[in-house]
Amino acid sequence: MTISKAVVIAVLRERGQNARADFVDRELPELIDTSRHGGLLAMLHLDLAELAEADSP
Repeated sequence: MTISKAVVIAVLRERGQNARADFVDRELPELIDTSRHGGLLAMLHLDLAELAEADSP
């Protein structure tokens, strides 16, 4: 599954985690592969199901 980097950044900024959002913006591709970057997303306390829902049109 892939998730838009913009969604991840938006969630982090909503939480006030601007430094983490900046890190994600610098380090990850526009479409984040959850199987490849799942560990990083988990470390950031991001729920993949919630992100997938927010990324749906």
